[in-house]
Amino acid sequence: MRTPLTVTTAAALALGLGAVPAGADELPEPPSPTSPPAALDEDRSSGARAVAAAVAEAERRASARPFSAPSGTSGGDDAVTDALDQALADTAAGVPIGVVGRVDAPGLHWSGADGTRRLDGHGPARSQDRFRAASNTKMMVSTLVLQEVERGTWTLDTPVVDVVPEAAAVVPDAIEDDVTLELLLTHRSGLPDHLSALAASRMTDPEDYDEFFAVLGEEYTTADHLAAMDDQPWLFEPGTDASYSNAGYVLLGLALEHATGQDVERLLEKRVFKPAGMRHSAYPDDPGYRGPFLREAAYTGDLGAGWYGLDGFDPSLFGSAGAVTSTTADLQRFTEALVTGDLLEPETVTDVLVPRTVGSQTLPDYGLGVYRLPDPCEEGAWLYGHDGASFGTLSVTLTSPDAERQVTVALTGRDLTSLGSDLSTALVPALLATC
Repeated sequence: MRTPLTVTTAAALALGLGAVPAGADELPEPPSPTSPPAALDEDRSSGARAVAAAVAEAERRASARPFSAPSGTSGGDDAVTDALDQALADTAAGVPIGVVGRVDAPGLHWSGADGTRRLDGHGPARSQDRFRAASNTKMMVSTLVLQEVERGTWTLDTPVVDVVPEAAAVVPDAIEDDVTLELLLTHRSGLPDHLSALAASRMTDPEDYDEFFAVLGEEYTTADHLAAMDDQPWLFEPGTDASYSNAGYVLLGLALEHATGQDVERLLEKRVFKPAGMRHSAYPDDPGYRGPFLREAAYTGDLGAGWYGLDGFDPSLFGSAGAVTSTTADLQRFTEALVTGDLLEPETVTDVLVPRTVGSQTLPDYGLGVYRLPDPCEEGAWLYGHDGASFGTLSVTLTSPDAERQVTVALTGRDLTSLGSDLSTALVPALLATC
């Protein structure tokens, strides 16, 4: 089913995460194009929905076959890697411009790429190319928050208003003691998302695609973020429900900066990127690309101009909710460092992976900045990670709890009319290859 695209559904796709029961094939009705502040809360289809569907399909195929090689192969290393290469080629033959993938499992270490880096067809995509990791950033920001818990700076039960004075303008007085750091980390605070409202605040016509993509290139300050948060009604009593909120991670970034006296970029470089060996990752706050990069573009079908290049996108729109750029290798270095205890104490890692929401209709099983999905290779087991959905790129990284089996896929040239379905073409064979 294709959801009709509006400017506000396009806004809803940014950093979008949300889950439906595995295998679901229906999307919610799109929000009204005249109410952009509500858009981001109405549609969480772009990230985890696509990932959950791919995992469910991989699980179906794995259980139906006497072996676990990708569909269309007869086993063997060459057949598996050939199938993985073909899956990337099939993905790039659709709307996406370029796609990269990586699989690490016992006896299998593969990386590949297909398509091009640019909308104009120049520059072949390479497996080591950088891309905008979007909401994969949340795993890293959560790691920083939990490092401060280990240092005794705060606890998970600390109210955000105690460490971010500006949050008092956003959190209603009656619940200011109830909106804790843990509830922000797990999307259970009731704080609504704000990115759609933030972009809409710069627009004069909410149905003008040209204007929408133009405002993505403007700078957004902390004050802008806070004003957009304050403009949204609180969703529910803290801790009583779950709803994905990029706003919560923007507040967590402010909490880190207040507590440490350092900006999030520096904290990530010192306490995540360097110890995890992420040599090609960054937290940019200005437009532009560093090094070989899958340059972002968005496809809107018959609406607007069709294709939009996003070279001028300003990551200040995402901030600590999703500004990180990375590579498939670096994301897998991060998830390995996270789950094996190189970044956090073992007991903290255990806490990270324990979901606070199970069976939610709006979130996957979500822990402290990390979600889990069923392991298609082993009944009762789980894979852990996150997805990232920017306006021009879609990515996911998943790992087994011992980091022995890891999968990462990213594509650019994102089809905003299909809500992430292109991801499955590459992700399903990659998941099966780890079985």
